[in-house]
Formats: sequence, C-alpha cells, structure tokens
Amino acid sequence: MDYEALQENVREAAEFLKTLGNEWRLMILCSLGDQEKSVGTLENELGIKQSALSQHLARLRREGLVKTRREAQTIYYSLANPDIMKVIVILQEIFCPPEDKA
Repeated sequence: MDYEALQENVREAAEFLKTLGNEWRLMILCSLGDQEKSVGTLENELGIKQSALSQHLARLRREGLVKTRREAQTIYYSLANPDIMKVIVILQEIFCPPEDKA
C-alpha cells in the first residue's frame, strides 16, 4: 500500500472513530445492532430527548453509519454497513464482558 492510500485510509478511520467518540452515538449504534428501530423506539430505549437524538442520528447518517427507511410518517434507522457491527461487537467484548458465572 502506498503512503497516500494509507494516509487516506487513516483519515477515514479517524473520522469514524471521532463519530464513535460520543457516548450517545455509540449507544444508538449498539441499540440498532442487527435490527432497524424507529426514532420513538430509540428515544424510549435510550432515555434521550428527541431533539438530541435527532441531532445524533443526523450526524450518524451524514457520516454514512446509519440509513433510513420511511413507512408512512415513521422513520426507521438501521446500520448502513455490517462492518459497523464488527466494531460494536469488539467494543462490547472489551468493555462489556459477560459476568463470570461461578
């Protein structure tokens, strides 16, 4: 891999990690997992105000981490790329290990 390509890949990774660096955005991605959810469902599950949730969802959408589907007046969000879930799983393994069963 040449230096310029590496530099571009590193820049993309840094932007991705910067987006994950907010606890609410990370909670949203963890909550979505492998299923789509409506804004109302996310709001209830996470206990975040709708206005703040909308801002975080807009950022995640702008960064290409989530996608939307509209059904009547309800907007559903889901992960835009299965690779995002790989990162979430690794973070869960590191920071949310299962409790030891003695």
